[in-house]
Amino acid sequence: MKKIGIMQPYFLPYIGYFQLMEMVDEFVIYDNIEFSKASWIRRNRMLQNGKDAFFTLPIKKDSDFLDVDQRYLADNFDKEAGRLLRRIEANYSKAPYFNDFFPVVQEIIFCKERNLFDYILNSVYCIKDYLKIETPIKVFSKLGKDVHLLRAQDKVIGVCKALQATHYINSFGGKHLYDSESFQKENLQLLFFRTSQIEYSQFENDFIPFLSIMDVCMFNDVSQVREYLKHFEIINP
Repeated sequence: MKKIGIMQPYFLPYIGYFQLMEMVDEFVIYDNIEFSKASWIRRNRMLQNGKDAFFTLPIKKDSDFLDVDQRYLADNFDKEAGRLLRRIEANYSKAPYFNDFFPVVQEIIFCKERNLFDYILNSVYCIKDYLKIETPIKVFSKLGKDVHLLRAQDKVIGVCKALQATHYINSFGGKHLYDSESFQKENLQLLFFRTSQIEYSQFENDFIPFLSIMDVCMFNDVSQVREYLKHFEIINP
């Protein structure tokens, strides 16, 4: 049995991203997919004054039809990176595991890569290493030209076949995108996962769920976060 998961490149995403990475045998990240300003690729949410607040990576103005791996961070990103880091520090400096996790945040924010995909990929590796996740990561564009020609569900099936997978696991939110019979015809098992309720203390505030993994790591030590990685349910369609 070989399980794979596929995700877009998201910047400091919620814990479900890393739950999927932990539960599969290989984790694929799309790089040559169309960038969307409305997506979660370059933004997420953190705790700020007891509420959730967005943080966003500034990027160069360019064609809206370029893929993620063709987009670049803004020319003034060095200045913006400093601002983002100071904002994170202001919001989390009193969190119990700030001193443990803030160096990881610094490494992520001050990464020298300026290509958007490479910058985000580095952040994924940094979190992966911090959480001691051993699952290997595959970049989609390196899986072969035949897979690149496929679209939508056929592309996912093509990735599974290229990696000789037996099971494909996707977030339950994407259930409407897939037809289990199409997977069965290719001798593939389609499964979905849903993150269970995870709650921890966020200072004196009412708990706000599904913030960036950064929030989870600021308020919990690595062993506890690794325990949270197991808090999900598998759904067989």
